[in-house]
Amino acid sequence: MKDIPFFTTDQGVASLMLGEIPYRQEAYIQIQDVQPGQLETLVQECVGFCRAAGAERVYWSAEGAEGALHASVFEMRAVAWVDKAMLESLFPVTEPTVARWRQIYNERMRNVDNAATMTAFDEKKIVESGGAYFVHHEGELLGIGWLEDTKLLAMAAVQKGAGLRVMHTLMSLVEGADMTLEVASTNDRAVALYETLGFVKTKELRKWYLGFEKKQ
Repeated sequence: MKDIPFFTTDQGVASLMLGEIPYRQEAYIQIQDVQPGQLETLVQECVGFCRAAGAERVYWSAEGAEGALHASVFEMRAVAWVDKAMLESLFPVTEPTVARWRQIYNERMRNVDNAATMTAFDEKKIVESGGAYFVHHEGELLGIGWLEDTKLLAMAAVQKGAGLRVMHTLMSLVEGADMTLEVASTNDRAVALYETLGFVKTKELRKWYLGFEKKQ
């Protein structure tokens, strides 16, 4: 399902992110511009469109808005450092292995806020980036990661307690550099892991408010 970059009404303009409807039944609304006093009306019009498209949960974001907060998305930063006792083996993602990498990512991120589902159309980008990896310990998969320069785009451990080893191994690729990542406030385990490694929240990038949730 395609996103709608510019959804225009008499009340204003919004971007509708519908790509997660087939996978999580979720849609996201980013308010771009709104007429004075018309925010609530614009949000509800956008929510109605998203519901008609199949969304069972709809979240929205607008600068300076207030509402039922679902999650904040933070930027975190740290100087990448490496505990050599935790270094494991890195295997770059290739065309024969990218489908498996994507499957693992989607499985681990299925219930994580701010983590978009990856489709087969993303596989070419993943491989060509040259920054996606499997992390192994003596032939056993510990997790996966994806770096773009010094920005961590994705990280997931597949073994309990392997997060530190996966992160130190990924950080070895950019040791000494200023490393950044994005994380949702609701992802408590990831936030705790990153803080253990010295990452600090430096910026609140956006707030997602609950616009609609289908009652079970």
